[in-house]
Amino acid sequence: MVYVFLANGFEEIEALAVVDVLRRAELDVRTVGVGENFVIGSHQIPVAADIYERDIVLDETVEAIVLPGGMPGTINLEKSPVVGKAIDFAYENGKLICAICAAPSILGHKGLLKGKNAICFPGFEEELEGAVLSQSFVCRDENIITAKGMGSAVEFGLQIAEILKGKAVAEKLRASLQIYNE
Repeated sequence: MVYVFLANGFEEIEALAVVDVLRRAELDVRTVGVGENFVIGSHQIPVAADIYERDIVLDETVEAIVLPGGMPGTINLEKSPVVGKAIDFAYENGKLICAICAAPSILGHKGLLKGKNAICFPGFEEELEGAVLSQSFVCRDENIITAKGMGSAVEFGLQIAEILKGKAVAEKLRASLQIYNE
């Protein structure tokens, strides 16, 4: 199970592109409405989440959690005790923790990036407490994947797919998605 948390003010592309890529990889993905099931993105796009945050199950079936950025979505994610509990569960159990744009700041505030390579949307670097800042658009260090922003959302999703389903699946997806590559 991959949980993608959606809070009011989330960046739509960072959430939905990842959901699309992961579902194409045939992963079991659930969008999780933080605070409510009907969530409004940062660009006023309404999205009905698959489940409410109170309905998540933190057990051995969890493979990854995904935190899209956007404002005030990132702030709303960080305020949620359920999201905090999910991050803690994933960290303590070696599950994949994925955050893009401003959302890596949540991991920095929790002290999870100390000594780890990470990236975020420009301007949030000081929030990645103790991280070694990467120059990559998508960065993986052990079980944590961070990404720079909306423009890296598909690549972020492909990196998650590669870890959970293997390189062959990710490469097949990459080819089918017609990703521009000079």
